[in-house]
Amino acid sequence: MSKHAAQPVAWSLRRLLLTGILLPVVLLIALNAWSLYQQTLASLHTAYDRTLLASAKSISEEIDVQGFDENAHLRAIVPYSALEIFEADNQSRMFYRVSNLDGELISGFEELPMWRGKIPPRPPYAALVDFYDDHFRGRPVRVAVLLQPVASFNGRGMAVIQVAETLELRETLALQILRDTLIRQALLVLVVALIVVIVVQRATRPIRQLSHDVRERAQGDLSPLSAPEAPREMQPLLDATNQTMDRLRLLLSNQKRFVRDASHQLRTPLAVLKAQVQSAQRGDIPPMQALAEINTTVDRATRVANQMLALAKVEQLRQEDRSASKPAVVCLLDEVVRDVALELSPLIAEHDMDFAIETQPCPTAAHEWMLRELTRNLLHNAIRHTPQGGRLQIDVRAQDQQARLSIIDSGSGIDNELAQRLFQPFSAGNARSGSGLGLAICQEIAQTLGGHIELRNLHSVEGDVAGLQALVQLPLAPNLDDSGTIEA
Repeated sequence: MSKHAAQPVAWSLRRLLLTGILLPVVLLIALNAWSLYQQTLASLHTAYDRTLLASAKSISEEIDVQGFDENAHLRAIVPYSALEIFEADNQSRMFYRVSNLDGELISGFEELPMWRGKIPPRPPYAALVDFYDDHFRGRPVRVAVLLQPVASFNGRGMAVIQVAETLELRETLALQILRDTLIRQALLVLVVALIVVIVVQRATRPIRQLSHDVRERAQGDLSPLSAPEAPREMQPLLDATNQTMDRLRLLLSNQKRFVRDASHQLRTPLAVLKAQVQSAQRGDIPPMQALAEINTTVDRATRVANQMLALAKVEQLRQEDRSASKPAVVCLLDEVVRDVALELSPLIAEHDMDFAIETQPCPTAAHEWMLRELTRNLLHNAIRHTPQGGRLQIDVRAQDQQARLSIIDSGSGIDNELAQRLFQPFSAGNARSGSGLGLAICQEIAQTLGGHIELRNLHSVEGDVAGLQALVQLPLAPNLDDSGTIEA
């Protein structure tokens, strides 16, 4: 037995349609043919039963009676040639029997079984007649029975006249009608099959053309697919494929950008680190000074690497949230902000800041890591740009269906030109103290969560810049169910 289970063979659209259309049609034709054959036989029986009744009436005209009722004596002189006029095309044979009510043979074929039935309550004709199927001389026959009163000046009695006819003519005609019908139905099936093949061939032409275009595409070509002649039923598949290609193009673009930025940003600190190590080996500077400079360079390279990985992770989480079918996890922004402030409290104490924090419950549909990274970067920037002994204030509150995070420092603020490009990657206000990725990460996170971020200069009464406010607004989470996830 093979390691891999046998894959089911996919049916072609042509085969599927031919099977799905022709199989019910053929079954319907077979059922219709059987029904038609039975209806034709019934119609032929009705038509030819009239002939049998006419034969029986013709025979009744040749019967004479002597005596009355129980003493009646019937006599019939019926030559077989009298029935030849009722035989059609020499395909069927007719036989007769004339007897009294007691079954006593008067004339005809004695071996023809005596009728033992009953006259229907409502005979199909204005006569005491009954029709039934039987066998005679090993052949199926159709029999007509006529109870014919016979009266004359010499007597009165009742004759039982049976006329039997073999079924060759009836069956031949029924089979001929069935054969002609099946031939026409077979031609209809062939026409339907031909139409299905032509329609499928035409309908699948855009699919084959699209498959050819995709195979002939250059490697890495992720431009949208276009099939204007494709049926409307294919449009959802084309739209889904193009959306997938858009996501792939975005992922590849982000990957290329990450590799480009990483190689560019890490090359400089590594080159500086190498130069510092070589300088220390030559003894150009004291060892402790060399180690301090190396430590600073390593810290900067580590910070850049961590921030670039954070940017990549933000993009990864954004793609996962777009394709995820399950609801996002809800985190409390106020708890995250308090935790981050507690982690950075040594830095705040080191700068001897006048620190204040005020929070309100703010449930936000976001990954905890994203909220933590957003708060940490903004708080780091505020601590770094606040002078020794300055003021630092954090405020978290819910307002107008928004979770509002405000971080206010007492630094020197930013000028308008710098404010326009601070959110771009590697656009630091001070190249010596930052990598220019912190605010870019914050903006990516805010946009991913459906919010926005802005920087505002705060002014004193005299109009001088008195600090900087970083304001983040994120949508509040909808109502929650018992599991702690967002309700649909």
